Amino acid sequence: MIHCIIVDDEEHAIEVIQHYLKPVSAIHILATFTHPIDALSFLSRNPVDLIFLDIHMPEISGIEFIQSIQHQDIQVILTTAYKEFATNGFDLNVVDYLVKPIPLPRFLQAINKAQNLINSKNNNGSMIDRHQDDYFMVKTEAKGKMLKINIAEIDFVEGMKNYVAFHHNGIRTLALLTMKDVEDRLPKTQFIRVQKSFIVALNKITSIDGNRIILKGISAEILIGETYRKDFLDMMKQKLLL
Repeated sequence: MIHCIIVDDEEHAIEVIQHYLKPVSAIHILATFTHPIDALSFLSRNPVDLIFLDIHMPEISGIEFIQSIQHQDIQVILTTAYKEFATNGFDLNVVDYLVKPIPLPRFLQAINKAQNLINSKNNNGSMIDRHQDDYFMVKTEAKGKMLKINIAEIDFVEGMKNYVAFHHNGIRTLALLTMKDVEDRLPKTQFIRVQKSFIVALNKITSIDGNRIILKGISAEILIGETYRKDFLDMMKQKLLL
């Protein structure tokens, strides 16, 4: 599944893309935004494969938006009423440049290119991820001591002032890291930050009771922070059987 967002200051333009994507089962729309700053905030907390992005928007332009996310591995399809920005877009290595009003055949051509690029990258990286990215080493509170943390064994991560605590395999390991360090390192398809001081493993969640998250084999209950509540519930809704 390819996860995408739509960023455009015109609601009608968003609706057109949503309509075009309805029959495309391989692409799932996570969210839509009329303000690019809100979209950037969402991207800082959620994994996204593809962005449909307007150029002329309030706050920042689409070109500036792309420049601010160049460190992230996200494909971009530009959508705009202005042909003259095509060169700028391709200089920034976008997948395609669609001029409004966007004809459906041209739109399908663009998403076909995006799907091929994303699937190719995912397939090429899957073997590396399985063999090289299933653990990491952390410096513990003991001087000169490092400990191996198996990602599959992590239940949750807790922020503790200058340290973080990895709760894994029935033990707790303190490491001199920040929550941002850990959040950036953990695979976003397997972990989610639910409040300022907690990151939880999605496969360890057994139930959600109001504002509380209950984890398998863990007596502690973790509360969902208001800042992270919407993103967390949006992710859970993707797994909801209606």
